[in-house]
Amino acid sequence: MSEPAAKPAPKVGFVSLGCPKALVDSERILTRLRGEGYEISPTYEGADAVVVNTCGFLDSARDESLDAIGEALAENGKVIVTGCLGAEEGLIRARFPQVAAVTGAHRYDEVVGAVHEAVAPPPLDPFRELVPPQGIRLTPRHYAYLKISEGCDHKCSFCIIPQMRGPHVSRPVGEVLREAEVLVENGVKELLVVAQDTSAYGLDVRYAPGEWRSREWRADLQGLAAGLGELGVWTRLHYVYPYPHVDRTIPLMAEGKILPYLDIPFQHASPKVLKAMRRPGNQEKTLERIARWREICPDIVLRSTFVVGFPGETEEDFQVLLDWLEEARLDRVGAFAYENVEGAAARDLDGHVPEELKQERRERFMAAASRISRDKLKAKVGTKIQVLVDEVRRDGVAVARSRGDAPEIDGNVFVRGASLKPGEFAEVKVVRADAYDLWAEPADRGALRAAPMLAPGRRMHRVISRL
Repeated sequence: MSEPAAKPAPKVGFVSLGCPKALVDSERILTRLRGEGYEISPTYEGADAVVVNTCGFLDSARDESLDAIGEALAENGKVIVTGCLGAEEGLIRARFPQVAAVTGAHRYDEVVGAVHEAVAPPPLDPFRELVPPQGIRLTPRHYAYLKISEGCDHKCSFCIIPQMRGPHVSRPVGEVLREAEVLVENGVKELLVVAQDTSAYGLDVRYAPGEWRSREWRADLQGLAAGLGELGVWTRLHYVYPYPHVDRTIPLMAEGKILPYLDIPFQHASPKVLKAMRRPGNQEKTLERIARWREICPDIVLRSTFVVGFPGETEEDFQVLLDWLEEARLDRVGAFAYENVEGAAARDLDGHVPEELKQERRERFMAAASRISRDKLKAKVGTKIQVLVDEVRRDGVAVARSRGDAPEIDGNVFVRGASLKPGEFAEVKVVRADAYDLWAEPADRGALRAAPMLAPGRRMHRVISRL
């Protein structure tokens, strides 16, 4: 008598919204679910339940998250909500009373438990390996986000992240370094270090050391960066608050241990506006520090984001910001028009700037930033640079990034005439530049064949795509 056919494993769909920190949360939840035998569905109709990992940093992000929840309910009906907006359970349940469960950010056990309630896990086969050593990842194989801490202790008046994600909590340094090592052993060529405040790493544990590779490593930004530098891959620091001790990472960049790249959200330059934001306010000293960084590491690339149209910002304050930008000559710049986020202290400030004026200032600011970027990139024409390939288009052009470009937020290097594959490094010669991107050809054209016709790569930041 034949045995009955095995019951198919339950499937879970996943929509991941927001920043790279939230993406790491999604990867961890998916890894847990896959380890319990759940399969991952790329469509709503194929899923037995759907998890929506939300963002709530700005009103526009909240709106996108609420739209995603509504879409998942309409398309599937069995929806678990997690992430930053999950901290506002009353808001979500008032609008969507039929959601199966609501949890806050990085509540992995609660999310998995809610999935169990929605659809029971399958019986496990002890002889079947379900999860690769590096876990389930939503990035391309050659790069990965490495989250080193959770939460934030700052009280910036425009931000509600501490209310949604809680206080700063650092991961043990040995644990972080072991995770990074496993990622590299499984093909990762670039580690993108992320946290709400990367530079505060270790502060809450008094920089308690940890062991890795039979050595003791101090749990601070410098110690962690030095350890990651032992792995021999690109290591990129994001979300670095401009503490003085950040200066100690610059020599590691000059030595080639980590990438000469710092992502520091300066937010503004006017002392009055920075005080209202509850941010560090001495931008003259910041300019001096930038000059010292460039003396130590001439190749350093500085990325930053700014908020324009903050309550009380005058035309004089905005001009201070423009003048500071001209002097700082940052390499990669983004700007947001201030959003009056519910729950943020800045909502109660006087002097809110009209929306039209906020947008006009943002356009002026980005025009200046674009001009500076164009000048800096044009100076690279004729030089040779190292790139990492992200994808190869159907026309054979490799879409790559330089050491100064983070995925998805910075520019690209488009390489023609090379037989390259995603995840490969190459040396190329820059032949053209615009305000954000470079065009290049192989540095040694005779050593490379014509590029094959390959399907374009996909950036899977959502298992179920809403694009």
